[in-house]
Amino acid sequence: MTTEIQPFRIDIPQADLDDLRERLARVRWPDELPGLGWEHGAPVGYLRDLAEHWRTGYDWRAQEARLNQHPQFTTEIDGARVHFLHVRSPRPDALPLVITHGWPSSVAEFLDVIGPLTDPPAGEQAFHLVIPAPPGYGFSGPTRELGWGTRRIAEAWAELMRRLGYDRYAAQGGDWASWISRELALVAPENVVGVHTNGLITFPSGDPAEMEGLTDFARMGAWDRYMKELYGYKLIQSTKPLSLAYALTDSPVGQLAWIVGALREWTDWERAAVDRDRILTTAMLYWLTGTAHSSARSFVETPDTSEHAAEEGVIDQLQKGTVPHAVAVFPKDILAPVRRFAERDNNIVRWTEHDRGGTFPAMEQPDLYVADVRAFFGGLAR
Repeated sequence: MTTEIQPFRIDIPQADLDDLRERLARVRWPDELPGLGWEHGAPVGYLRDLAEHWRTGYDWRAQEARLNQHPQFTTEIDGARVHFLHVRSPRPDALPLVITHGWPSSVAEFLDVIGPLTDPPAGEQAFHLVIPAPPGYGFSGPTRELGWGTRRIAEAWAELMRRLGYDRYAAQGGDWASWISRELALVAPENVVGVHTNGLITFPSGDPAEMEGLTDFARMGAWDRYMKELYGYKLIQSTKPLSLAYALTDSPVGQLAWIVGALREWTDWERAAVDRDRILTTAMLYWLTGTAHSSARSFVETPDTSEHAAEEGVIDQLQKGTVPHAVAVFPKDILAPVRRFAERDNNIVRWTEHDRGGTFPAMEQPDLYVADVRAFFGGLAR
């Protein structure tokens, strides 16, 4: 293994793009019952239109060029390849910030916020951005062994920031990356000045006293809906990821449908529909890198969000977070956090409730995301 950091540029062979178009031209479409809408997944009509745009209208080379506008690198850490964007600010007072994405996302989630965060107006906090793809995702490529849970990824990020020469930095993440960012502060508390998460995985402890006077019962209801209706993605990917991966690795429409279904449920779809080219770029970063299986496999080792978390000892094993932590809550997040539970386990110093947006606000509501990140870390830096 080498610890050297290598420059990286995306350059997909044309043969891979031709193969994709051929597959999209001969899709076998499933039957569909009338009147169900999105209840059972992406409707065939919607997906047919999107797949046809993918085949005939979508321009991967343009998206590739946009990604390549930003400096990219790879390095090996703890036996795994890590691909990351490293975009430095022109401002001398910039704060290094490592931003991590979850599933089914990619480094492309942050394309609209890189400029505003690295080169903001005068008086606003600026950042040097490090945006890695977790091992098993995108151009980090498939992992080759089990064990890449949140703590191990956090330790890898601490090593990455050390290699880049950053002794003092901040962390940001959403979805299960909120847990990675939290863990980074636990493994490197003397280096991480603060953690900002959009959303946060929170659990009731099982103590009846904890529920006394609780006002977030709507959040608890949303949690119940998640377990009954939306938990299927995690349940399948955390128990039988390889069985699923055969279909997703062989069929681009299978990969697309799996991602689109999650985005439809976990975003503020009606008010801030994600641009279809961004959806396709996200799908491409899984398809072209063959990471359907390894990204699904990461769910085997994500924090347990089951209703039995207390009984299974998950909460007892939690280490209390001491680094200042800000939470930005977006109403369509897959699992909105309960503040009382968040404060039990973390040093919550800022809590902001937004009126729109979902699990991927950097892509859905970039202005709200940027403002929240600037406000929190700007206060800490000064």
